[in-house]
Amino acid sequence: MRLILIVTITFLFIGCTTPQPIHTVAPPTQVRPTLTAAAAVTASPSQVPPTSSNKFQIQEYAVPRGSRPHDVAPDANGNVWYTAQATGELGKLNAATGETKHIKLGSGSSPHGVIMGSDGAAWVTDSGLNAIVRVDPKTEEVKVFPLSGVPNINMNTAAFDGKGILWFTGQNGYYGRLDLKSGKIEAFSAPRGRGPYGIAATPEGVIYYASLAGSHIARIEGDSAKVIEPPTAAQGARRVWSDSKGRIWVSEWNSGQVSMYDLKTGAWRVWKAPGERAAIYAVYVDDRDFVWLSDFNANALLRFDPSTEKFETFILPSQNASVRQILGRRGEVWGAESGADKLVVIRTP
Repeated sequence: MRLILIVTITFLFIGCTTPQPIHTVAPPTQVRPTLTAAAAVTASPSQVPPTSSNKFQIQEYAVPRGSRPHDVAPDANGNVWYTAQATGELGKLNAATGETKHIKLGSGSSPHGVIMGSDGAAWVTDSGLNAIVRVDPKTEEVKVFPLSGVPNINMNTAAFDGKGILWFTGQNGYYGRLDLKSGKIEAFSAPRGRGPYGIAATPEGVIYYASLAGSHIARIEGDSAKVIEPPTAAQGARRVWSDSKGRIWVSEWNSGQVSMYDLKTGAWRVWKAPGERAAIYAVYVDDRDFVWLSDFNANALLRFDPSTEKFETFILPSQNASVRQILGRRGEVWGAESGADKLVVIRTP
């Protein structure tokens, strides 16, 4: 039994800024289920109310030291799942009590991304196992879908399309899919090789991914991926997310920008993030179509309003937090602080 404290900290909000827009196969393999024992559950910590400023509240939750949470995914039952990349485990946080629990994913595991499926399960992209991993939220059964016939693709992130197919990226130059009904898993060589990283679906279920090394985004059409060039060269497109209108938002790591691709018109728009040395890693669009970004160099989360074209800056309480991914549910925006061994939530009105 281990005690994990919920850390509640001073909240610093920096006002809005208005920037100027810059630009108006491998053969399938047998599914191999693997059952593992879960790690110890922590004791219930004491709670401290989160701090607030204006209409927002921010709160951090400590997770086991050394776990280095990479991606985070809140479920519909009040839990928040996260990949403990350094320890080869999937973590689960009870946001009401602060309790955490770790589930071992297998020898050699190095989990990167996690998302929630319509089945309520946590789906993990595991670069160490070169596999997709499903964790049952009730039984905690771990089922591994290994990708064979190709070298380790350095699996990154995943998204479900409109037909329930799980698509994933591999930064070594691949994208792939898992058919949940048959258990068939395949990988395809990405156009222009290395780089596929973030991936997301539009409301219609169309899949887009970002290529960090290739500095482009791509739309998956059947078995093929069609490259779409952003207007800024060598921008380092890292992650993508869709808003309710199906527009694709891109976090640009090298340029310090956020860009938006309108698939209906084919037009791009680009905005420079606040500050002189912005390093924009993650992007997420919430249920009100506000665009959330993480800025490594500012140690902050940013909120961009497309209607006013203004940014709001939320300085993170922990130093060198390094939020690598953002996800949310209604009224909550969650980030994984890989540099601080914490999860952070901003509660919105």
